[in-house]
Amino acid sequence: MSALLVPPGRVPQAPNRDVALRTIDARTYRAFLDSPGGTALGAGFLQCPSWADVKEGWRSQLLGWGPDPEAGRLTGVALVLLRQFPGTRKYFAYLPEGPVADWSDPDVDRWLGPLLEHLRRAGAFAVRIGPSPAYRRWEAALLKPLTGPGRRLGDVLASEVDPLGTAVAERLRARGWRRCGGDGTGRERAGGEGTGRDGDAQPRHVFHVPLAGRTTEDLWSGLNQEWRRNVRRSQKEGVEVVVGSAAELPEFYRLLGITERRDGFRLGRSLAYYERQYAALNAEAPGRMKLYLARHRGEVLAAHTMITVGRRAWYQTGASADHRREVRPSNALQWRMLQDAHALGADVYDMRGVPSTLDPDERAYGLLRWKLGTGGRVVETLGEWERPLGGSANHALYRAFQAYLNRR
Repeated sequence: MSALLVPPGRVPQAPNRDVALRTIDARTYRAFLDSPGGTALGAGFLQCPSWADVKEGWRSQLLGWGPDPEAGRLTGVALVLLRQFPGTRKYFAYLPEGPVADWSDPDVDRWLGPLLEHLRRAGAFAVRIGPSPAYRRWEAALLKPLTGPGRRLGDVLASEVDPLGTAVAERLRARGWRRCGGDGTGRERAGGEGTGRDGDAQPRHVFHVPLAGRTTEDLWSGLNQEWRRNVRRSQKEGVEVVVGSAAELPEFYRLLGITERRDGFRLGRSLAYYERQYAALNAEAPGRMKLYLARHRGEVLAAHTMITVGRRAWYQTGASADHRREVRPSNALQWRMLQDAHALGADVYDMRGVPSTLDPDERAYGLLRWKLGTGGRVVETLGEWERPLGGSANHALYRAFQAYLNRR
């Protein structure tokens, strides 16, 4: 799945000769992510080499830049997924939640320029990226009393506006990038996955529970009364939480179908997709993806997946049965997953997508309300950004590609 569109070849260096960009192998890429410098950049699982093996219908490249990429001296990397535009020999380049770069560097052109030039030479007509800096944050305690008819997150003054995120957004706009989805709101999904905005493939708003510097007792006291009551209820009722294996993925998938029908959303994933994901991520690093099961009286009532990379952990997807919900299996699962993420040394537990609505009468609000009970915070990321690559033909193809996507 990591086939290249063009031979590795040499790519023109950036104007600053201290930075060169090359295609690299998975071993070199992973070694950088595991290094202190790579860990500090906080790569997400969507930028791990294994993610290329999850995504069918896409080609991929692994790129790295720095003083000497061939020798493994890197300062940034990127997993690039490439999708061919029907009827052409051109490609749409997508870097999900990437590239893994130092966005605090005010001279982003040192590495961004060579990256775009490489993709253009590889046949890409446009590129989409997902910069890592946050834009705004809202603490759970701030949002809980501010719900109301028609209210959205954007109506509430944020607890914090990230100056780096603001600066990166300004730099991208100045270079011709467009923020996907603009400022409109879009569909939201249940579980751990979601778009958050119509124009984004990944969730614009996510929910983080800070773990660094906290004890297990701190995490417990951070839960609201309803969450603590529900966790105690699950324990009293004898709900057992265990870590499953690939053999239980069909049961997880069955429960996911029930959840989709009950909550009115559709992820559009197959069982084979989750089996491929589980195999690829765990082949790269044993235990990277775990399947947690909540059993009651011998029956699996809920199943959630967790992914860990470096000092980050993600609750990715959740599913539960329609019956015996009063024993609170999902609360039991999340409490166990929070504790496990903390024990693994994660700095943050990312519960992934949440809706932007603060209207209790909207169905999607229930997901946000549930996650707010953990006492974390809503984080608005910079979202995803797109731009066509140089040349009138690429600009025309980009417009045609947007029209094609709108018809799908």
